Amino acid sequence: MARRRQRIWITRAQPGADATAERVRALGHEAVIAPLLAVRALPDVQIDLGGVAALAFTSANGVRAFADISAERALRVFAVGAATAQAARAAGFKLVLSADGDVEALAEGIGQRRGELRGIVLNPSAAEPAGDLVGALEMQGVSARRIVLYETAPLTLDAEEAARLVTSDAVLLHSPRAAQVLAALLKTNPAPKLRALGLSKAVVKPLARAKIGPRVFPSMPLEGALLNLIDRNP
Repeated sequence: MARRRQRIWITRAQPGADATAERVRALGHEAVIAPLLAVRALPDVQIDLGGVAALAFTSANGVRAFADISAERALRVFAVGAATAQAARAAGFKLVLSADGDVEALAEGIGQRRGELRGIVLNPSAAEPAGDLVGALEMQGVSARRIVLYETAPLTLDAEEAARLVTSDAVLLHSPRAAQVLAALLKTNPAPKLRALGLSKAVVKPLARAKIGPRVFPSMPLEGALLNLIDRNP
């Protein structure tokens, strides 16, 4: 039986939204790009790489923000997942390892290699990160510090657009921050039939009390696994 074509609301910030939309369309669904967040680089940030043995990225946005400021590409990179690792390789980094998990999995993976590190791990980060990677690394006995390179700011949708978007079949969420913005929007635009497909359990957590349909997340925080949820119990 042919799969039903669905309208999928993509909330992630650009440029990632366009890449996700292409994958959604390849699955035979309609992709509606309406980001809930905008990524904004912080001005006049100076990156000190003295004593840094490796970089740890928790998002593709972090990779892009670092690459825009620094020409350094020789350092080892630890990435939280496949999409972040892909962004690092696309930026020119050669030695990239992916945890294929969350912040805790990333910290654990780096901790297993702490004997190979001759210096600290630098975490290029957002102003409001989804997790405390530096704290998790310190628990693993790894010296680390965070540098804030960008911020994610909520975007405001007009009333007509918001009313249209919540009638989608499903909404894709890539970060807890986006879910927080969606939860606020749902207070005036309840959507009991809208399925929330989040990248992880932590991503959908802000929707616990929101007026929305089923909240679902894959067993692994990978975008491929997230997109596979679209055709499950549509």
